[in-house]
Amino acid sequence: MGYIDLENLTKDYGQNRGVFDISLSIEQGETFGLVGINGAGKTTTIRQLMGFIKPDSGRASINGMDCQKSSAQIKRFVSYVPGEINFPADKTGETFLKRQLEKAGRGSWERCKEICERLQLDYTAGLKTMSKGMKQKTALAAAFSLDSDVLILDEPSTGLDPLMRDVFIDLIKEEKEMGHTIFLFSHIFEEIEQTCDRVAMIKDGRIIDQLVMEDLLHNKNKTYKLEFKTRESLQQFQALDYELADVNEDDLQVKVHINDKDINRLMDDLQHYDILFFKEIKTNFEDYFTNVFKEEVTNV
Repeated sequence: MGYIDLENLTKDYGQNRGVFDISLSIEQGETFGLVGINGAGKTTTIRQLMGFIKPDSGRASINGMDCQKSSAQIKRFVSYVPGEINFPADKTGETFLKRQLEKAGRGSWERCKEICERLQLDYTAGLKTMSKGMKQKTALAAAFSLDSDVLILDEPSTGLDPLMRDVFIDLIKEEKEMGHTIFLFSHIFEEIEQTCDRVAMIKDGRIIDQLVMEDLLHNKNKTYKLEFKTRESLQQFQALDYELADVNEDDLQVKVHINDKDINRLMDDLQHYDILFFKEIKTNFEDYFTNVFKEEVTNV
């Protein structure tokens, strides 16, 4: 059992819409990402976690408490940023933020003001006059200032410019350092890659793959791209016992797939050839995601 558990969670809206037999286990203090294209079932999953909708079958729990039966108790230690921000009829951002702190009975106004400053948010502005980006910042300031054990974030950086997205990533990392558990639903590959310990991919309401981010970013199986000065050098290298890909005889280029343990052998062999360049092709989460979904489409 994890700190957040989804066990065979199913909500069927018909016509293959909803989520189907989803099982995930998230440990305390872990940052876990759920990624998919629009309509994949991310928001339906969140709403069941928050107790807003009831599953047809299966169960969601946080800290051992059923998300349906104990919804009110769970909200006492969970911060939630929804995908669509709809504020109550408070006059200003400050009024809203202070009310959130008061209702939660935790967090601090000093911390909230610090977050607003980092997000370059004028919290004295009227809620009705706020842009989409300002509303998003206000929701984030509320979530991050409450000192919550759990944060459930649905596309939380939507509407933020790249600089503010970096601030958001820093705030996630700070929450992680405090031992808080984060369930992040996002389509921004960079923030998933930089913050998440593990990631699940969802397609048509079903989990199709899971990944430990460390395994991807520090994989011992590497890919290097080489370009040779002469066709003869390329052809001689091709005769060696290496796993090659994307051989381009016109440009004299080739990719080599190799494990770290064999890299010294490769370096020794390359001394005998005329090479123009040699560089590692880094694998990032976006590449991994694209390949997973490409394979899914191919196998349908």
